[in-house]
Amino acid sequence: MATEQNPNTAAILKKEEKMATEQNPNTAVTVVAVNQQNEQQKKIVILNKHGEKLVGILHQNQTQGEENNEFVILCHGFLSNKESNVMVNIAVALQKKGITSFRFDFAGNGYINNMVYRLSFRESEGTLQDIYWREVDDLHSVIQHFSTQNCLPTAIIGHSKGGDVVLLYASKYHDIRTIVNISGRYDLKKGIEERLGKDFMEKIKEEGFIDVKNKQGIVTYRVTKENLEERLTTDIHGSCLQIEKECRVLIVHGSADTIVPIQDAHDFTKIIPNCKLEIIKKANHGYTSHQAKLASVVVDFIHRHSLH
Repeated sequence: MATEQNPNTAAILKKEEKMATEQNPNTAVTVVAVNQQNEQQKKIVILNKHGEKLVGILHQNQTQGEENNEFVILCHGFLSNKESNVMVNIAVALQKKGITSFRFDFAGNGYINNMVYRLSFRESEGTLQDIYWREVDDLHSVIQHFSTQNCLPTAIIGHSKGGDVVLLYASKYHDIRTIVNISGRYDLKKGIEERLGKDFMEKIKEEGFIDVKNKQGIVTYRVTKENLEERLTTDIHGSCLQIEKECRVLIVHGSADTIVPIQDAHDFTKIIPNCKLEIIKKANHGYTSHQAKLASVVVDFIHRHSLH
């Protein structure tokens, strides 16, 4: 049986297809089905403020005959992408609940594997950088894009670094009333040594940059002095104090997270006024064995507030 499109989703796709046809240089440049067997997902490309293409997947509402105007944007973490288990599983769970969502790659992120040439390409344009406010700008470009079509997103969800990005966005723009921070870091001065090494400050002062390599010895990204300074001066605490009381915030954290300590989640709840904390027992940073529980917690929060 064919699934009826949600009126809100149908409007988004109709306008996307019209703009793609017109090839408007300031908006989406393409809209295609991700899988011909799954017309409920559409690939959309949006330009950020730097003219770089951000690639994302729109998940359409699958609920027959039920109108739900909720529209959720999902943001991945550092060295991750829109195809991570966290992003995909939450998007699918939202879709089954009748909620449309859009998961996208920040600039310089997202991989497509070419098995013929054994190469990988970043799907979204730009350079991979560990810059928080630049990703806030990318998120703003995505929200603006849909807002110009009278389809203002109603909630934003972020995992890990993406969790910090959605909080920073809420502190600056005040146009989204439902925020979900999954395993975000409270103090950005922490976690650097584990990634760059104990003597990272000396190295970056001498060389001006640090090349970070994977287990195979291949450079995955470069941290410049400017990148490091941006992280060290990004004040998550101060930004959270700017989040309006009317904004509903869910903080989710795994009790077995060894990357971002669970204390960070408790610290968020001390300064964000309209905040709920959900601890998932025995879950690690990536919720490897707790995907269903994570999706359930997040979707229930989004759906519950959509009824008000």
